[in-house]
Amino acid sequence: MVGGAMNALAGGGTFATLPALIALGLPANIANATSNVALLPGAATSAWAFRRELGPVAGISVLVLAALTFVFGLVGSILLVVTPSETFDVIIPWLLLFAFVVMALGKGAADWLHRRVTIGRPTLLSAQAMLGVYGGYFGGGVGLITTALYGLLANIQPRELFAIRTAMLAVANLAAALVFIGFAMVWWWACVPMLAGSIAGGWLGAKLGKRLSARAVRWWTLAVTGATTAVFFVRAYG
Repeated sequence: MVGGAMNALAGGGTFATLPALIALGLPANIANATSNVALLPGAATSAWAFRRELGPVAGISVLVLAALTFVFGLVGSILLVVTPSETFDVIIPWLLLFAFVVMALGKGAADWLHRRVTIGRPTLLSAQAMLGVYGGYFGGGVGLITTALYGLLANIQPRELFAIRTAMLAVANLAAALVFIGFAMVWWWACVPMLAGSIAGGWLGAKLGKRLSARAVRWWTLAVTGATTAVFFVRAYG
């Protein structure tokens, strides 16, 4: 439930489910695949709740962004399949640190950038492709990174990104789930209970998100990103 609600509010639901699955004894890559599938219904529920707020990003249609996310989500998830669990443990903290730095500098960096240059469609499409790969490979914090990059490249405030972010998260999760299930990387005895909880949490989080201010969303996002980055660094290198 917490993971589903976190994904709806600011992203980062993996940081509730992944540590729990690892604590239950699942290898890191198996835990990540299982978490991805468990959070998929919650992401879909949240995306449905925000469907009326969906619209183009910097003139690029939602369908184009979704198609790009799905294709590159497949690429990222296949990369996880061939990544050893020990290597994955070492990579995770650096991916999260990137998300934290971009988010922490997001507003100021976006303002500075947009006073000097105009971001073109190719740049945003390239960023969306990379988000798809990241979402398929790890997924943890992809909502946070989406919020940061869209703010940087399209000058969109976090509160305005609930709909598009949750939709892209659901698409990336779907692509990855197809690969993970196909390669038998999902441990269903742990996944099924989380499926039910993520649906309820996704719906509740979406309802709460509609009532939060942009400032509250930003501080929540920074807190989640910073705390989870620290935890995964300690886990990998402590």
